[in-house]
Amino acid sequence: MAVDDIQRFAAAGGNSIRNWNTMQPEQDTLALLDKAHAHGVTVALGLAMTPERHGFDYDDPGAVAAQLEIMRGEALKYRSHPALLMWVVGNELDHDYENPRVYDAVNEVAKMIRELDPCHPTTTTTSGFKPDVNAEILTRAPALDILSFQMYGGLFVFPEQLAASGFEQPFMVTEWGTIGYWETQTTDWGAPVELHSSDKADTFVRAHREILEPLDGQLIGSYAFYWGQKQERTPTWFGMLTEEGNLTEAVHAMQYVWTGEWPENRAPRVAAMLLDGKSAGESVRLAANQTYEAVIDVRDADDGVSYRWELKPESTATTGGGDYEGPIPNLEDHLSDPTAESTMLSAPAPGKYRLFAYASDKHGHVAHANIPFLVESETVIESRTVFVKGDTNGS
Repeated sequence: MAVDDIQRFAAAGGNSIRNWNTMQPEQDTLALLDKAHAHGVTVALGLAMTPERHGFDYDDPGAVAAQLEIMRGEALKYRSHPALLMWVVGNELDHDYENPRVYDAVNEVAKMIRELDPCHPTTTTTSGFKPDVNAEILTRAPALDILSFQMYGGLFVFPEQLAASGFEQPFMVTEWGTIGYWETQTTDWGAPVELHSSDKADTFVRAHREILEPLDGQLIGSYAFYWGQKQERTPTWFGMLTEEGNLTEAVHAMQYVWTGEWPENRAPRVAAMLLDGKSAGESVRLAANQTYEAVIDVRDADDGVSYRWELKPESTATTGGGDYEGPIPNLEDHLSDPTAESTMLSAPAPGKYRLFAYASDKHGHVAHANIPFLVESETVIESRTVFVKGDTNGS
């Protein structure tokens, strides 16, 4: 996926993008299509039907008919553009849905497109591979040309799911990438543990080589997620770019996937990040007002590396399905040297936090990692220490 960085996307070997919504605020969809065409890139255009979780009532015939007319207008605007590859009718409409009539509405949109634009196929996307949802869609929306699935860590069990379900139709994987925050390891207090940028790059390569390539034939195309940056639990979880627009190692992994060659200069590579001598998966607990060392170990054979540390409160978002999350401001004055390979963290007040480290080379390539941690009062820490000592002595 790529929205406004098509030149670098194409230079890395990408040949098709998709968006979620032809009516995205502040997006000029015609300009997007023109830019894609200028770089030899096709576009799967998203017709953003409103999901049930956002309050749409698919039992309301007036609302359904009005939405269909909006979709008709969007199809008429863009059906003849040379960059158009296909139409994506709704994105993960199955996410937290209860009313299957949403797929009756999808079918009406697909039928309308077939009448207005028989040259471009239609699909809809689902969150994961769910045989019961697939059956519902195939029954209620036969006008669709193919189904599309969106998977992250679940991609690694997808071949077994396909075989068990007997699903034999052609399909697309319209989102895949790193391990999702809903399926990863968590700390003792439930904070998701994010892969660092090098582990993410390795996951992209492994997913393509071990899962997607062997499905070639039944799989007719896939879109890696996400050429861009967005806040979703953290500012780094899914983006292949940083907030500043710099490239992470996942971009170079995809260039290798798309072209068979690594770039001449590659992003710095993360070996480890530690806080108080512990990694992200070790449920790091700190005492308020105490000081702890944080260090990131980054390897770069070609360039010197510059560093940046950031401290943020842990996200409290409960949204899902890629819904909007606002950015989380940094907490200042808790890091002794936020531009060094290692820094001293002065633990803030009791609560849940996340420490981020970035390492950049002179070519605009960035490595990153983060550690969630829990700050407790000094009395809680002391109480736990006394208990552990007593338990060790058998008392």
